Amino acid sequence: MIKSERLTFPGATGDQLAARLDHGGEEPRAYALFAHCFTCSKDLKAVSRISRALVRRGIAVLRFDFTGLGESEGEFAETDFSSNLEDLLAAADYLRQNHRAPELLVGHSLGGAAVLVAASEVPEAAAVATLGAPSDTQHLRDTLLSSAPELEDREEAEVTLAGRTFRIRRQLLEDLDRHKVLPAVGELDRALLVCHSPVDEVVDVDHARRIFEAARHPKSFLSLDQADHLLIRDPRDARWVADMLAAWRAATSRWTPKSSGRPASRCRTGWSRCAAATAASSRSSAPAATAGSATSPSRWAATTTPPSSGSATAVDG
Repeated sequence: MIKSERLTFPGATGDQLAARLDHGGEEPRAYALFAHCFTCSKDLKAVSRISRALVRRGIAVLRFDFTGLGESEGEFAETDFSSNLEDLLAAADYLRQNHRAPELLVGHSLGGAAVLVAASEVPEAAAVATLGAPSDTQHLRDTLLSSAPELEDREEAEVTLAGRTFRIRRQLLEDLDRHKVLPAVGELDRALLVCHSPVDEVVDVDHARRIFEAARHPKSFLSLDQADHLLIRDPRDARWVADMLAAWRAATSRWTPKSSGRPASRCRTGWSRCAAATAASSRSSAPAATAGSATSPSRWAATTTPPSSGSATAVDG
């Protein structure tokens, strides 16, 4: 029987973040932390389907709403990528203090970029998985500017995304400029699973190639065939992703990151300054290698090489 406990914990700005801890009622073999996509929530159908499927395989999952979204407190307009990272680390802290630190970090779309950047600050996390993640934060910045070009000159503007209107401040764009995802991928020191649909209509599959090529081993790429970006068109997509995540995590369970012995810590000067320092000192590329492999139903395909860019056009992050 799957249980879903409602809970709250303080986020980056002190606001209470709403979360659900999905578990099977017994001590799980591992805990996972799930970061949802930009302007989404923990209750997106794909998130709940993946979470529940992982629970059935012995992995408890904490899924939460970022500040200002879903049931969480706070003003969305006052958030940025840096505050998302702090919220993510606050969620990891909650698990660490009340259960066990997460061994698996999962991120969807911009949440995928967030777990890639924040993974180094969760030393217990031995594995990271991304679903339709962009390889840079510039992708979202360009999307926002195309929807609201006035943000170049104004402090804030309204942006309509997926039929919903949000108030965005220019400081979000400035913060997105400061963060670099691929250098963090190159230094990940975690088992990595990159999941992406070759027909993703929101984040082009070429982003998956860049992430994969920047990463070191152990790494694997999983093609999601005809899945849509939100993984909601066909319920089988989310369930199969969960099956593969659980099997992949079991296969990589012996991998221990070199940083696992150090205590958890985060940049005390704030993520914005950390990002600027990282961008100034990091290298621009990382060595590439071949992917791992997996077995999948005929509807989907797992591949041993990263994809080339398809015909899908990236329009959102």
